[in-house]
Amino acid sequence: MRTEPWWRSRFWVRFRKNRFALVAAGWIGINCLTALFAYWWMPDHSPYANRIILEIGGEKPGFTQTFLLIHKQQPSPRVSVWERWMNGAPDPFEYIPIREHRSSPDSLWAEKRIDESLTEPIAVARKQCAPEPIQTQTFWLGTDKYGRDILSRILLGTRVSLSVGLITVLLSIGIGGLLGSLAGYLGGKTDGAIMWFINVMWSIPTLLLVFAITLTLGKGFWQIFIAIGLTMWVNVARLVRAQVMALKQLEYIEATRVLGLGTLRTIFRHIWPNIIGPVTVLATSNFAAAIVIEAGLSFLGIGVQPPMPSWGLIMKENYNFIITQNPMLALAPGVAIMLLVLAFNMLGNGLRDALDVRTSAV
Repeated sequence: MRTEPWWRSRFWVRFRKNRFALVAAGWIGINCLTALFAYWWMPDHSPYANRIILEIGGEKPGFTQTFLLIHKQQPSPRVSVWERWMNGAPDPFEYIPIREHRSSPDSLWAEKRIDESLTEPIAVARKQCAPEPIQTQTFWLGTDKYGRDILSRILLGTRVSLSVGLITVLLSIGIGGLLGSLAGYLGGKTDGAIMWFINVMWSIPTLLLVFAITLTLGKGFWQIFIAIGLTMWVNVARLVRAQVMALKQLEYIEATRVLGLGTLRTIFRHIWPNIIGPVTVLATSNFAAAIVIEAGLSFLGIGVQPPMPSWGLIMKENYNFIITQNPMLALAPGVAIMLLVLAFNMLGNGLRDALDVRTSAV
């Protein structure tokens, strides 16, 4: 049997007609690449983008500063490519903000910046400096109150948001898919017991349940994954149950019973391939919801903990600047959250339309 290539499939032909969904998929792809290679792309490649330079704290977007780089008293350990990809590389130099400088064969003089209007003279021996001691950097989104590069922390925060969304979707599909499949296929007392549990979970507000789980498991990176994932499986279970109940009455499912196939084999080999479309659409919605919940928990201080950058945590650290001279420090992560959540919702709409078998054939 000859199969047509994917780019000619009915799903792809329908999907590519939705320009908003294509743009959303492209933006999600860019964010995924950013999450994977953040430490290679960021201006600040130190662990957690946590290069603290207090003298330049709270600067506006586009701020440019010249630095004098000198060796640290304790040399930074070398890291492998894998370690840098995962956690970044410690800075081997100290970054000293300066205004003016002049050099000689054995020393370097500079005016060290204390604040916007105050400097002090310093002199450093050449052997203490980096091979290229003078470096100029532009902070495109400004710096926070600790002098950290906001752009680097937002790029690295993409990794946190996408990781939370991915783990949450996997947990919700795993738990909700299994319970919903068993309830819909077996029916009877099994269906009644599972639906009772689902209704109990449904009656508890999501944020309240997340607070309880977070306080039980503690604050941290992995705890927030589990806390959000364990609260978003109910929608998946209800959807899967309804789909399975509709499909189990069809003739080809009746044939599997006659042939003596097991329950799990029938569910996962013969039913799930036919309900993967609606589940995928719901997964994109849960992905977006998980990003918003994680940002909210981090903003409240019970999500990802410092110094690890999270979009919600960056907003919490800089929200006071909204009513002062530099609102971009808090608005930039908010815009990042809005664009990524919007992209997942638009992608979900595009998948729903492309997978809808009731639309006219292309």
